[in-house]
Amino acid sequence: MQKTVYEDYKYSVQDTARIYVGCRYTFSEFLEEEEILFKFRLVMQKYILPEADPEDTLETHLYYLSPDSFLVRIYRQMKAKVRVNVLETKKTFPCIGAGKREGGGRKRYVTKQLTVEELAAVPPEEKERQGYVIQELSVSKLALTAL
Repeated sequence: MQKTVYEDYKYSVQDTARIYVGCRYTFSEFLEEEEILFKFRLVMQKYILPEADPEDTLETHLYYLSPDSFLVRIYRQMKAKVRVNVLETKKTFPCIGAGKREGGGRKRYVTKQLTVEELAAVPPEEKERQGYVIQELSVSKLALTAL
């Protein structure tokens, strides 16, 4: 059962404009996956992998990416976007007659779409505090042809 949960974010989907890849792939699995567009795998192998460990997942790699890294520029060239779940506190208002004057808060995960620059700009400590979970990396097919 645990393996099924781990496999949930190992996928590759394409539409006419973008490629969407689940972030649970390790780089070695990513490069061997035939479902992922060849050009995307080639760019990852040539530019990203030399600065990453083959056993790192895309999630870990993106989570700890520093904003001044050369890799951020490569992701920007690919027009990469990251789908992230962030833990947010939603204010709730007390019931009438409940005796409390202050509204409480209910925590829930909210899905956000960020560029890699926006994700890298948030320090890892802040990501940890806000409960970031990186789900998906998407890149533009047209931008891939330019690399």
